[in-house]
Amino acid sequence: MAGYLVSDERKVTTHRFIEMKQKGEKISMLTSYDYTTAGIVDRAGVDGILIGDSASNVMVGNATTLPMTVDQMIYHARSVVNGVKRALVVCDMPFGSYQTGRHDGVMNAIRIMKESGCDALKLEGGIEIIDTIKAILDAGIPVMGHLGLTPQSINKFGTYAVRAKEEKEAAKLISDAKLLSEAGCFSVVLEKVPAALAEQVTREICVPTIGIGAGNHCDGQILVVADMLGMNQGFSPRFLRRYADLNTVMTDAIGQYVTDVKSGDFPNEQESY
Repeated sequence: MAGYLVSDERKVTTHRFIEMKQKGEKISMLTSYDYTTAGIVDRAGVDGILIGDSASNVMVGNATTLPMTVDQMIYHARSVVNGVKRALVVCDMPFGSYQTGRHDGVMNAIRIMKESGCDALKLEGGIEIIDTIKAILDAGIPVMGHLGLTPQSINKFGTYAVRAKEEKEAAKLISDAKLLSEAGCFSVVLEKVPAALAEQVTREICVPTIGIGAGNHCDGQILVVADMLGMNQGFSPRFLRRYADLNTVMTDAIGQYVTDVKSGDFPNEQESY
């Protein structure tokens, strides 16, 4: 079954992302962390799937993304890749896998690509890690940048509040976005920055911007799948639109199952061999 509003069912590539920006076609992205969810997300027609280190929060229950390891990211990414036919699959490089320098960054990037089969990697930061990003790109690995609120730096920020509201930080974000684009990144995530700033960055760089809490003028949007499906009820930022209430649907269904087992109604004669 073809995805919603998808007329081109070819595999999405990094080149297609750039083409979509040039044509003014919005890019849709969601996260996924497992085979079953990734297959559903892909069949629904998204252009890109991110195996985010947000798996630390969504799948493990950690307070931050920092505990995720390379091994864990490879496990989740391999599961997602197995379920996807069309969407571009991007994997986060976790905290500590590239901040220590070019050599570690390149070796971990190569390992993630080889062992997961994903299409590209995402790294958080600008000028501070640009040499590592260039080295990863030189190794033939596509890179998606990430600026604004960078969750791997949460202990430095001390808050999940909107970033780059002040002129100095906004100017650095614009400079970093241009640096990432010029280095060869195929797109840049802008997280929790003022909409006007995201619009300016989108206008001034030649690769797509993917927004999350960055307004409607970005070239694309991304949300965490468990949040937009209403599975996670404890997270309600301003930028989140819930498209379903799966928390209630699943709780009701499981509750009915428990009732049917307790009453002896399940399995019935037709459900038995």
